[in-house]
Amino acid sequence: MGRLKILFLCTGNSCRSQMAEGWARALKGDVIEASSAGVVKHGMNAQAVTVMAEAGVDISGQWSKTVDELPAVPFDYVITLCGHAQESCPIFPGNAKRLHRGFDDPPRLAAKATSEAEALSHYRRVRDEIKAFIEGMPGNLEGDEA
Repeated sequence: MGRLKILFLCTGNSCRSQMAEGWARALKGDVIEASSAGVVKHGMNAQAVTVMAEAGVDISGQWSKTVDELPAVPFDYVITLCGHAQESCPIFPGNAKRLHRGFDDPPRLAAKATSEAEALSHYRRVRDEIKAFIEGMPGNLEGDEA
């Protein structure tokens, strides 16, 4: 059996889905073929790139894209990472299982921060939560369809 084809989907494909794709490639590249996309595209979030680099994962070569821009891949799983993406998730051909794993939105939390250090702390926390989720793959994917 080949690698699992997994799409991480978020609203803007700028932060959480990019982190998930980066972690999946770095930690599980031998068993997961990771992609990410958004319902819309907002461009790469610079703070997400920064905190991932701090953890040793370079996502600076990734780019923000919509589902429509993806190649026709028969995904095994489509994992939504925010409520809006879960509600707006398009239909995918084939037998892709849809799962939802919600994570806080670092840009929204950071907007209320009073310092750069406080803002980055939100990104780091979510980065680490996403890492823990990815580390549990693929075993943590069974029985949780959305």
